[in-house]
Amino acid sequence: MADANISIRPATSDDAGQIFSALVGIAETVKELHKLKSSVEDIRRFGFGEAPAFETLIAEADGRFAGCCLYFPSFSTWIGRPGVYVQDFYVADEFRGKGVGERMLQRLAAITRERGGRYIRLAVDTENFRAQAFYTRVGIKHSDTEQIHAAYDDDFDRLADAGGAG
Repeated sequence: MADANISIRPATSDDAGQIFSALVGIAETVKELHKLKSSVEDIRRFGFGEAPAFETLIAEADGRFAGCCLYFPSFSTWIGRPGVYVQDFYVADEFRGKGVGERMLQRLAAITRERGGRYIRLAVDTENFRAQAFYTRVGIKHSDTEQIHAAYDDDFDRLADAGGAG
C-alpha cells in the first residue's frame, strides 16, 4: 500500500469505540490490559464534551481504521512555548511499517505549529523497544534529563484530600 492511500483526520465522538479499541491494543502490546480502567463512554465524555480534555487524530488507509494519536495541549515554561503531549499512539498491526505512524506524527506537528506550538512530548513503555526505535527514527528522541513521576489512585487521593477545597 502506498502512503497516498493514508488519510489523517480529527476524531469525532463516533470514533470513541475505535479509539478505545486502540487503547486495548496498546494495553495488550505492553501486557498491561489489567491496568486499563477507561471505557468507551469515558473517551466520548472527556474527549468530545463541552470542554474536551484531549484531541485525537484518526489515520485511515484505504478507508479503513489504521491508527490513532490521542494528545492534549502542554506548555513549556523553559522554552516559553506551547506544545502537545501524546498520551496514546497506536498503529494497527496490518498497517505498521507503511508510513501510517509517521504521517500521524507529521500531521500532529503541523497542527501544533499552526497553534504556536514548538514541541511534542510522549512517554514510551520501557520494554516497548519497537516503539522506541520508531520514535527515534522520526526525530522524537529519548530525554536523558527527565524522568516521569506520577500520582495515581490512593496516592492521588491523599494529595487531593490534603489540599482541601480552597
